[in-house]
Amino acid sequence: MNMAMMRLRREDPRVVGSFRLHRRLGAGGMGVVYLGSDRRGQRVALKVIRPDLAEDQEFRSRFAREVSAARRIRGGCTARLVAADLEADRPWFATQYVPGPSLHDKVAGDGLLSAAETAAVGAALSEGLVAVHEAGVVHRDLKPSNILLSPKGPRIIDFGIAWATGASTLTHVGTAVGSPGFLAPEQVRGAAVTPATDVFSLGATLAYAATGDSPFGHGSSEVMLYRVVHEEPQLHGVPDALAPLLRACLAKDPDERPSTLQLSMRLKEIAAREAQGLPEMRPPVQRERTEEELPSGRRTARYTERTTQGRPPGSGAGPSASRDRMPRQQAARTGGSRPPRSRGGSNTGGRPASRPGTRTTSTGRRPANPRLLRQRIFVFVVVTLVVALGITVAQGLRS
Repeated sequence: MNMAMMRLRREDPRVVGSFRLHRRLGAGGMGVVYLGSDRRGQRVALKVIRPDLAEDQEFRSRFAREVSAARRIRGGCTARLVAADLEADRPWFATQYVPGPSLHDKVAGDGLLSAAETAAVGAALSEGLVAVHEAGVVHRDLKPSNILLSPKGPRIIDFGIAWATGASTLTHVGTAVGSPGFLAPEQVRGAAVTPATDVFSLGATLAYAATGDSPFGHGSSEVMLYRVVHEEPQLHGVPDALAPLLRACLAKDPDERPSTLQLSMRLKEIAAREAQGLPEMRPPVQRERTEEELPSGRRTARYTERTTQGRPPGSGAGPSASRDRMPRQQAARTGGSRPPRSRGGSNTGGRPASRPGTRTTSTGRRPANPRLLRQRIFVFVVVTLVVALGITVAQGLRS
C-alpha cells in the first residue's frame, strides 16, 4: 500500500465515526487509508473498505480478521488499534498513526540500506514477529510496503490477509494470497502457513532493503511464483555479513529456516558488529598439535602406540611388556652396576623382598657382617683357650 500523503478527493468522506479525516495516506486492494484525528487531537490511520467490496462477504471476513489480529497482538511492533466498526455500511477501523515512510519508499527515495541498517531493521522486525506469532497470528504478506520506518523503530502494518497459524493460503482454487516475490513456497503450493512463512517473507524483504530488488527478480506473477518454488534466490549485492543468514531464511523447507527469536538475536549481533566496523569473528581452525605441544602423557601414549605397531603377536607388545622392558632400559643407562630395587611384596624370582638398605650377592645370599664375624672369632678363640686350659689343669691333677 502506498503511504504517500495526498489531499482528500471529492468522493472521500470527511468524517468517519468520531474521527475527522484530513489526508489520504494511501490505497490498497481492500480499501483506502486516511489520516484522521479525534476530538482530543490524537492522530490515527483510518482504513475504510471500498464501496464495491462492502457487500462481498469474503472481503468483510478478511477485514474482520485484520481487526481481530490487531486486537490480539501486544507490543510495539504494530500500530495500536484505537477503534473499529465492522457493522457499518463501509466497515472501518482506526489505528495509531505511525509517522515515517515505508521501507519500499525509503529505498526508492534514499537508496539502499547499509549492512548495519538492514540488520537493525531486521532485528526489530524479527522481535516484532515474535509477538505476532505468540498471538497465534501469521501475517502472510510481509513486504517492504507493509513496513513503516518510524522514529521509534519499524512497524508492521496491513494484516488484511493475516490468518491463524496452520490455516491454508488459498482463497480460491489455484489462487495464492500475497505478493509475488515475497511469498513463501508453501503459500504458493497452498499448504498450511506457519511462523516460518513470515520468516521467508522477512528474508526476502531484507534482501530488498540491501539490494533494491526482490531476490527472485522481476516478471509476471506466474514467473515469480515459479521461481519462488523451484529456483534459488539471487543474493548478489547482499553484504557478506548478511548473505548466509538471509539464505537460511529463504530455504524452501520451512523446517530449515531459523526461528524469529534466533533471527532476532543473530541480526542484533550483526548490527552491532557492522556499526563498529568489526570483522566477523570466526571460530579458530582446529589443527593437530605437534609432539612438543602435546601433554607429556599423550606423548608417552603416542610413543607407545608407535613402538607397538607392526610387532608380531606374542612379541611382548603392550603395557606389561613396556613395564618388563623398563628395568633393562634403566640398567643400560646406569651401566648395569646395580639392579633396581623392588617396591612390591615379591620380586621376579618369587623370593621375599629384602628390606630397604640391604644388599645381595650375585648368588642371592647376603654378604657377611664384619662386626658379627669379629664377634664370632672372639668367641671361638675364648672357647678354644678355655678348653685348652681345662685340659692342662686336668693333666696336672692326674700327675
